This record gives sequence, C-alpha cells and structure tokens, in this order.
Amino acid sequence: MRVSGKIRDAPCKKLPVCALVKSPATASRLFLRTTLRYIQAMRLLAAISITFLAVISAVVCCILSGAPFQLRASSQDFPTRTYLGFDLNTYPGDNALPILRKTFFFAGYWLSPPPGAKLNSWLGKRELLRAHGFGFLALYRGPQGSDLKSEARAAQKGSVDARNAAATAKKEGFPQHTIIFLDIEEGGRLPSRYHSYLRAWISELERAGYRAGVYCSGMPVNEGGGVTIVTSDDIRHHLDARNLVFWVYNDACPPSPGCAVPRNPPPPSASEIPYAAVWQFAQSPRRKEFTSRCAATYHTDGNCYVPGDNSHAWFLDVNAATTSDPSAGRN
Repeated sequence: MRVSGKIRDAPCKKLPVCALVKSPATASRLFLRTTLRYIQAMRLLAAISITFLAVISAVVCCILSGAPFQLRASSQDFPTRTYLGFDLNTYPGDNALPILRKTFFFAGYWLSPPPGAKLNSWLGKRELLRAHGFGFLALYRGPQGSDLKSEARAAQKGSVDARNAAATAKKEGFPQHTIIFLDIEEGGRLPSRYHSYLRAWISELERAGYRAGVYCSGMPVNEGGGVTIVTSDDIRHHLDARNLVFWVYNDACPPSPGCAVPRNPPPPSASEIPYAAVWQFAQSPRRKEFTSRCAATYHTDGNCYVPGDNSHAWFLDVNAATTSDPSAGRN
C-alpha cells in the first residue's frame, strides 16, 4: 500500500513466494535448474530432428541413385518398348501409307510373289515406304515340304532361292546384312529335306552378304502319344540356331490379344517363344479354331483392319517387335 508517498512492505500471506523473494540464493538455484532443463530439452529436440533428417536423406538417396528395389519396380512399370507392324500379300496402294503409318512402324515387304500368287505388287515400293518412315520385314516365299523330293534337290533349291532373294533385295535397295525371312507356312515337324533346304538357304544368303530369318509357326502341334512339337523349336534344334532370326506366328487367344492395336503392345516373348524377334499375333481372316476367345476384336467379316480404314480395304496381319525395323533394312 502507499503511505505518505512511500512504499511500505505489506504482510506476506503466501509464504513460499515470499521465501523465494526474500532468498536470492534459492531463486538463483531455481533459475539454473530451469535453464538446465530447457537446454536438455533443446538437445533432445535437436537429436530427434537430426535423426529424422538422416532418414529422409537416406530415402532420397536411394531414389536418386536407383537402388535395386526401385529399378525392379521401374522395369515393371516401364517395359522394353514394343512396335507394331503389318503385313499383307498385296501392296495396299500409295494412298494407304499415311493412314497405316499412324498405327504401324514397319511393314512386310515381299521379295517374291506371295503364296498362291504369280506376281509381286510390292516391287519398287521400298523407297516410298522408307520416305514415310516405315521399317521392314523382308520376306521370301519358301517351298512346301512336299515339293522337296530329295535331300540333294532340297539343298540345291535352297541355294537358288537364296541367290534370287539376295539379288532382288539388292535391286530393291536393301543394304547388306538385311535380314530376309523365309516364309514357311506349314506347321508342325518339318521333314529332314526341309532342314537341308534351310542349311543351304542360310549359307548362300550369308555368302551374298545378307542375314537369314524364318517366318514359321510358334504354336504347339499334337503329334499323338502325348508328344507335341513347335515348328520354331524343331528348326532351332536341327540347325543349332545358325544365327537365324525367328518371326513366329501364334494367333491363339490367349496369348494373342486378337485384332488389337494396344498402346503398349505385347513383346514377342509373350508369344510363348522366348527367342522370337517378331510375333505375328493376328491374321486375316481369323482362324476360328484359335480365336474364339477374342472374336469380338475382329471385324464381323473375320478380318483385321487398321483404325482409319473406314472402307475396310486392307485386311492385315498384325505383328509386334522390339525394334521399328526388324529386318534392319531401312538404312
């Protein structure tokens, strides 16, 4: 209270407080104790913060450095790119190329008349296809097994066909080392004469500076007695691969998606032939015995058409490869 302009001590009713006020030593000890606890709390908080930052830094480092678990996840999310291509026996016409190029990266290119034909409408079209950005699947018609009467004649025909294929490829402007695929239509186990033909075909193409490939079945055929055979396996077994490149057909659904042009096409290995370089997964017209589960993906007439072909002028076979130029014939 205030008395005569001076402050007078009032009676102390709260003894603990008064004791603190009236004991400087006690107040000093309390201040030091409080300060120490504050420092300890700050140290603990700093330790927690450092640990947290270390954990965050480790996670970031793993992500940026591509730790193994992250690479495995990425490889599943971003598989090897697959490219779509088409093939058909008759050249579709110059005006078709811009429409086809919107969907396809490569085209089959016959170096001989296709099966059942006497003329080849593809000759002279390589440069135009190349100008539109197409890669190639160079094709040459193979014989029927029944046409090969003996081992010697089969080998002779293999050499003659290879020389003709190489000469036509050169005339059409295909560079050296272009892969030329022999079209083998029949499936199942090939006769031994056919393997003699293939050995000669491969050797003669190599002498001419080109590489050999085969287009053949990648589908199992039941031989009875619990035995099945796949044509591509049969060729591979007899020829020890011989640097052959395999273009296989398997239009059975599954594994085939049918007449489809998916944004992420299935790779050739999805054909169930792991060594395949190219997979033909859709044929025109569709084979009903193999495609009943994907029939809705084909047109009602049974053929496969490219988006944009509103007049349904070009019924196609559809292929997938891990390169946009499976024959390496563009450059």
